[in-house]
Amino acid sequence: MMKLWRKRLSKAEASTASIVVDGARKATGGRTKNRVVMTMTVFFGIYATITGRLIYLGMLQPDESGGPATRVTASRPDIVDRNGEVLATDIKTLSLFAEPRRIVDADEVIEKLSTVLPDIDVEQTYKRLKSGAGFVWLKRQLSPRQQADIMQLGLPGIGFRTEKRRFYPGGPTAAHILGLTNIDNQGIAGMEKYIDDQGLADLQASGLADAKDLRPVRLSIDLRVQHIVRDEVAKALDKYQAIAAGAVVLNVKTGEVLAMASVPDFDPNNPYNALDKDHLNRMSAGVYEMGSTIKSFTTAMALDSGKVTLNSTFDATRPITIGRQTIRDFHGKGRVLSVPEVFIYSSNIGSAREADVVGIEGHREFLKRIGLLDRLQTELPEVARPTEPKVWKKVHSITISFGHGMSTTPLQTAVGAAALMNGGYLMNPTFLPRTEQDAMASAKQVVNTKTSQDMRYLYLLNAEKGSGKRAEVPGYRVGGKTGTAEKVVNGRYASNVRFNAFLAAFPMDDPQYVVLSIVDEPKPEKPGMPATAGLNAAPVVANIIRRSASFLGVKPEFGHESEATVASSYD
Repeated sequence: MMKLWRKRLSKAEASTASIVVDGARKATGGRTKNRVVMTMTVFFGIYATITGRLIYLGMLQPDESGGPATRVTASRPDIVDRNGEVLATDIKTLSLFAEPRRIVDADEVIEKLSTVLPDIDVEQTYKRLKSGAGFVWLKRQLSPRQQADIMQLGLPGIGFRTEKRRFYPGGPTAAHILGLTNIDNQGIAGMEKYIDDQGLADLQASGLADAKDLRPVRLSIDLRVQHIVRDEVAKALDKYQAIAAGAVVLNVKTGEVLAMASVPDFDPNNPYNALDKDHLNRMSAGVYEMGSTIKSFTTAMALDSGKVTLNSTFDATRPITIGRQTIRDFHGKGRVLSVPEVFIYSSNIGSAREADVVGIEGHREFLKRIGLLDRLQTELPEVARPTEPKVWKKVHSITISFGHGMSTTPLQTAVGAAALMNGGYLMNPTFLPRTEQDAMASAKQVVNTKTSQDMRYLYLLNAEKGSGKRAEVPGYRVGGKTGTAEKVVNGRYASNVRFNAFLAAFPMDDPQYVVLSIVDEPKPEKPGMPATAGLNAAPVVANIIRRSASFLGVKPEFGHESEATVASSYD
């Protein structure tokens, strides 16, 4: 009985043990299954995240990847001429950057980069690569060939980003007008700087300078005329072996600058020499004694005073001595001269006597009224301030009457002459389009209409019978005034070192344009020849007018003789 009970108990225990083991197996299997499911879910989540990120990065534009967003160069509006021709525009360029934290061997990187970029600064680049920073620039504005060669090096931690760079299709053609941008596409000179100062810099700083929202900036410049002007002054620089040359074409009715060039200049696409002192924009940023071109204003002043007429005469028989200075004529006639003769013979003595009629205070007041003594107001930032004696004395008035002792810019001289040609209205020059109505709304009358008519007559007379004969262009009735100024060398005027200018207007029956040329320190065209303005600056003006008149809308007239008639007292 006892054995039977023990046997039954043994079977019961075995059955119970089997149930316990089976339950344990089921419990363990459930937990394992849950772990597997959880693990698979985590892995699927990780891979889904990675896949999504790769897809996102793959869809990004090139200029939105690599480097911080603050490094993106801002867009600039196109600059176009008055006819819509592009003068400046943005193009995409590639720049090289590094992530120093990912650089394993800085020496290897520099060694390999030097094979493609031999001009790279090794010491500076090494410091950048060892800085541990997240982002550093290595080289801005690479060529496509350089990018391709660097990519083949297979360097980890090295990348490229697309930036914007300013491109000037005309190269140096309008360099001094357009100006420059820096490496970050910000305007630093010329009209580029003017555009930034008008609000573009603020838009760029706030990230709102989006290319699609920026309208082109239209200038008053005519690219065709600009090309001609730059070409002619460059030829003059070589032909007369001068240190500089320049010219400007100005609309006398609106004050618009149609063209302006100064050489030597620079290529804004590669402005390595832009800051050289010899590459100064002499037309607006240089001040000079303008020589006998100033006699235009002396004669206009005398006529406008009402004390002098075209029939007035001045004694030029003998030189004028004042203090230690003796005033002589270059080609003196040794007799009494009429006002037209004073002008066409460019008499220093006659001009001095014209100034004496007005007086010292009246003389300075007139030059200030016509804008020759104040800093010119225009869009171009590079504008110099004229110089004058601190205290005007009689000797200053006399010498300034024929262009010595006061310095102003060539552009200002052209602007003042425009007022003498357009009926007497002085208007600030502009490099932006402007209508005649808008110009007259802000213009100031500085001489009366009769004075303007008389000056037109004298300009035409001088071109036909005086020193401006070489500026004649058949069919266009050009008038003008020469200016040959001796330059100061070691504190004294040197007779063989000159600054020459020719100030012209056309067509003289109703002047539309003023053209001023300068040639700085010209040499004689041939041995034994003089190097006066009539022989070098005047032909530059003639060539500009001959080539550009049709573009300016001036039609030639050959159907009638229209020589200026000399006033009665001239005989």
